[in-house]
Amino acid sequence: MTDTMTAARLSLPGRLGDPDMTLATDPRSDPRMVAVLEPLGLAGRADPVPLSAESSLEDIRTVAALGEPGFEQLFDVLFAGLTPVEGVESRTEVIGGVDGNDISLYIHRPAGDGGPHPGILHIHGGGMVILSAAGASYRRWRDALAALGLVVVGVEFRNAAGGRGSHPFPAALNDCTAALEWMHAHRKDLGVSKLVVSGESGGGNLTLATSLKARQDGRLGMIDGVYAQCPYISGTYASPPPELPSLHENDGYFLASDLMGYFVEAYDPGGANLTNPLAWPWHAAVDDLAGMPPHVISVNELDPLRDEGLDYYRKLARAGVTVSSRTVNGTCHAGDLLLPGALPEVYAASARDLATFAHAL
Repeated sequence: MTDTMTAARLSLPGRLGDPDMTLATDPRSDPRMVAVLEPLGLAGRADPVPLSAESSLEDIRTVAALGEPGFEQLFDVLFAGLTPVEGVESRTEVIGGVDGNDISLYIHRPAGDGGPHPGILHIHGGGMVILSAAGASYRRWRDALAALGLVVVGVEFRNAAGGRGSHPFPAALNDCTAALEWMHAHRKDLGVSKLVVSGESGGGNLTLATSLKARQDGRLGMIDGVYAQCPYISGTYASPPPELPSLHENDGYFLASDLMGYFVEAYDPGGANLTNPLAWPWHAAVDDLAGMPPHVISVNELDPLRDEGLDYYRKLARAGVTVSSRTVNGTCHAGDLLLPGALPEVYAASARDLATFAHAL
């Protein structure tokens, strides 16, 4: 019996079968991804987070602020030396937020072409806590999409921590909603035909939350489509539930549940919104999703967040929403978006899928 149980456990994927499994040793990993991440120390076991259950909110914010430059430097390394994307132009617009704040919008479009083209409101990742839309990876993504015939507006929303101050929920959602309203109001000026809200990771959270808020506020007509990538939406990372096995299976693969749990506290201090779908969209009921515009939910096979994205996809389907999902095999969290040099075909396929979705609406 013991041998049978051991064999059954070892047949399970990732860390469900082998608690010591890493990206470097998981047979599902794309070897090109491992070759890039391993020298950077990102394919093995993650270093322990210098926080504990007794850590204060200020401690969490300090760790986030100290870690943010490291992530930005990592992306600079991953995107260094790439040939610039040709045939696109960009500018910056500053609009007012509902809280009296300024919001920078980075607008990328096909050069010399007034459109109309499908428009993408792009919302960057970072757990709603760190990173900037001005970063190298996000500039490249907006350029790549613009080269495929899209008008892309990146929103510099307020983070819950990091170098630009601490602005917990609902600051980021308010800023994304303001950007959506501005983009919708300026469709003609921008040469935008259809409007798709899209983002990855924390930006995937805000993509879905912005859509849920638009429905709640009676403004869903502003959105023609929603495309969420590797969405960070459950908020359950401090105590991962059994119905989301990827949080155990892939824990520590580029992302670790303990760090994500601390980011939850930074985003919503005290946890008053842990089951509020506007903060954590995974908690939306099927009835909350009825009448939504077409969606795509894209996930990564080796991502701790994989199953919450797929679960949201299934809720959308049960609600009668036109929806599809895709799983990018062999990749870690956002691996299809972070490694254009090592995985050019994978990066291009994800850009192309978003563009195809937008053009087909």
